[in-house]
Amino acid sequence: QVQLEESGGGSVESGGSLRLSCVGSEYTYGRYCMAWFRQAPGKAREGVAAIDSDGGTSYVDFVKGRFTISLDNTKNTLYLQMTTLNPEDTAMYYCAADQSDYCHAALTSDANNLAAWGRGTMVTVSS
Repeated sequence: QVQLEESGGGSVESGGSLRLSCVGSEYTYGRYCMAWFRQAPGKAREGVAAIDSDGGTSYVDFVKGRFTISLDNTKNTLYLQMTTLNPEDTAMYYCAADQSDYCHAALTSDANNLAAWGRGTMVTVSS
């Protein structure tokens, strides 16, 4: 079972930046993908960005141009660089992983089938 642990969350003012990290066990064979999701208080979970083992990325519309997902295989670490944050970005951010390419589709469909999830890191953006 892949273990994932997020970090990097915190409080920032509107317009600020944060970089989230997710350290995980390494998939040692085949294709795999990782993704970021978020859940604001009182709202449903939503996809943010995904990346696969070939480096392919996908983003949901409301973060395009502001967030960047990246993967450092040497450190088994997934990143989410977030810029131009606004109060609507306030949420618990979770990373997920799967040994497939499904993370991309999972951003806008059922993500419950992804194999591994972290416990989340909280991001709070004040106006």
